[in-house]
Amino acid sequence: MFRTLALFAAALSLLVHAPAHAYGFFAHEAVAKIAMLNVRPETARAVRAMLARGSLLGTPDCRLRTPEDASTWPDCIRGMGERFAYTAPWHYQNVDICRPFDLKAACANGNCVSAQIDRQVRLLQNRTVPEREKIAALAFLIHFVGDLHTPPHAGDRGDRGGNDVKAAYGDYVAPWVNLHSIWDSPLAERAITTPPAIVRAYSPAERAELGAGTTEDWSREGWQVSRDIVYTLALGGNPCGPRPEGRIVYTNEAIEQAIAPQRLQVQRAGVRLARLLDEAFDPTRAYTPEPRRRRD
Repeated sequence: MFRTLALFAAALSLLVHAPAHAYGFFAHEAVAKIAMLNVRPETARAVRAMLARGSLLGTPDCRLRTPEDASTWPDCIRGMGERFAYTAPWHYQNVDICRPFDLKAACANGNCVSAQIDRQVRLLQNRTVPEREKIAALAFLIHFVGDLHTPPHAGDRGDRGGNDVKAAYGDYVAPWVNLHSIWDSPLAERAITTPPAIVRAYSPAERAELGAGTTEDWSREGWQVSRDIVYTLALGGNPCGPRPEGRIVYTNEAIEQAIAPQRLQVQRAGVRLARLLDEAFDPTRAYTPEPRRRRD
């Protein structure tokens, strides 16, 4: 616990001014590592070869040469101002946990994380897309699968995925700690480092179970975890009840209860990313789109 709190404090001191909705670096890298341990060998080679040319994107302050780099590159470029400002709403989807699940309302014009995951796969499969754009699509795909699987990115209560809910992580209190940051950083680090190891190669049966479903299925799943775990633990058992005034406390008991669901989300993210990468780099799935007809 003390190691986690120290890492949390150090990470937050660097990220106080970072954009909201940024899944912790440690968790994003773990998702990328799991994926690369579970893709086909030819997919792994193709991914690494493409990212080796990441300098084509012209972001020297945001390194892009490895899957681990790619896992955090989309957060890094959000600090570059207007050039990538349009990508901000791609990192999350604000689906109200206190209403029936409605992904369509949260994804107007494709501006949500699940729609962008599907889009990046299509870009990678499209033979007509230039290499430079495919490199960016690959980095976005690696990152967004991680984003979708941290629950506050998939469900909230009109509070920007918990960013507006001041919180304490057990005994740790600081002005910048909120409900979202707890699930992004210290809880993710705690869950990933709790034995047994989850950054590993999974069996075919495990991959089939963990990797099943569509992005809509995964969105509903994350929304349910946000409702039943994230907000339920934060609000004393009633996720849609009144918020207490001031800072909510994620007690040590709540943290213990949250570890297993968080571990499972990271496992799902890594194995599902592996599946999507295999599909994106499968030559039999590549296509050339039909030309769009002009409307005079």
